[in-house]
Amino acid sequence: QMQLVESGGGLVQPGGSLRLSCAASRSIFSLYVLGWFRQAPGKQRELVAAITSGGSTNYADSVKGRFTISRDNAKKTVYLQMNSLKPEDTAVYYCNARLSVEEYWGQGTQVTVSS
Repeated sequence: QMQLVESGGGLVQPGGSLRLSCAASRSIFSLYVLGWFRQAPGKQRELVAAITSGGSTNYADSVKGRFTISRDNAKKTVYLQMNSLKPEDTAVYYCNARLSVEEYWGQGTQVTVSS
């Protein structure tokens, strides 16, 4: 079975940067579509960014130009580079992996953007 473990969250000032990582357990990691979601207090979980096995990416309008999703299949890891962070980016961030009818979620990592 697939296990996903996020890391890299924390407290950062507005305008700062963070790099989130999500490490997977399966050798067939390269076949999965990967995504980052976030959930802020009182709001529904939303898609932030996604990347296919072929490297195609998709971003929420709110993060375009600031966030970059990437994957390293050799390390079985997906990353989210977050630049120019804003207070409204504060949320718990979750990584997600999908293949066929299978879907897996990480435990989440807290990102707080505040002075």
